[in-house]
Amino acid sequence: MRTFLLARHAITELWSLIGGGIEPGEDPADALRREVLEETGAEIRIVRLVSAYGGDELTGEYPNGDRVGYVTIAYECELLGPATPDMVELVELGWFDREAIPALARREWIDRVVADAE
Repeated sequence: MRTFLLARHAITELWSLIGGGIEPGEDPADALRREVLEETGAEIRIVRLVSAYGGDELTGEYPNGDRVGYVTIAYECELLGPATPDMVELVELGWFDREAIPALARREWIDRVVADAE
């Protein structure tokens, strides 16, 4: 059975996938490696691209009223060492099987990623 490494984020206290923004000129896969290392101290090996996601679930609003639609790219990865939350952006890490994820307080868009990763 496949398990998924999720992180509980400090600001929202919701569980989600590990990731972050892409720096100007940075390749998305390199951004993922950098973000995972910064937030968990662990290196990863990217196994495959799962898919790209957008839509209503990834829509947000800034304090000034600007509405934006985000796009996220999901990869299946292998963790190459121990991971611990940085306690700045992430406050907890956990491994969950697919059946346990719906019970979490989470970003619901990750359900699409979990389904596609199986």
